[in-house]
Amino acid sequence: MSEEFAARRAGVRFHGRIEGKGRPCAEPGCEAPGEFRAPVIGGRRPGFDGPGDWRFLCLDHVRAFNNRYNFFDGMSTDEIEAEQTPYGGWDRETRAFSPNAGGGPRWADFTDPLDAIGARFARASDRDRVDGRELSEGDRKALKVLGLGKDADRRALRTRYAELVRRYHPDRNGGDRSHEKALQDVISAYTQLKGRPAFA
Repeated sequence: MSEEFAARRAGVRFHGRIEGKGRPCAEPGCEAPGEFRAPVIGGRRPGFDGPGDWRFLCLDHVRAFNNRYNFFDGMSTDEIEAEQTPYGGWDRETRAFSPNAGGGPRWADFTDPLDAIGARFARASDRDRVDGRELSEGDRKALKVLGLGKDADRRALRTRYAELVRRYHPDRNGGDRSHEKALQDVISAYTQLKGRPAFA
């Protein structure tokens, strides 16, 4: 290990220290250098619009700040619960994958990326319903399973579902369970579609 590397390594004793800026500690009356960044309470939080509001503290004051800092301060119980869920943040789409980014499809509706790319460049007239309500690619696949067109309404959906359940159910086929997979697909497709806005 070179002497220069050892000297540099010995100087970086605390993670997060920002040296050589010459700014004083932001705590009133403290003359120590402000070498550690801490968020401003009530200030702008770090996010998509930038790093947020920060102040710089000395080591002793940043330790005191960390001891009393509460990330959830000022949040409602619903906001706290949303932050603590294992999926916190995953429900928000980034701009690249949002439905409004260039009018493309939702990537999560596809299992094959090539299908998603093809759907992005498909003609809009082929995708639009007469009533103007939107369908995701998942909805379109579910309609295909049921053998329905993109303009099917709620009544057609229920009628077709009942027809296919009667066709594939073992009780209607003398106990024949060979159509069990098709029945599961039909039930899954109907369950997905019946709650969608296009079939309200």
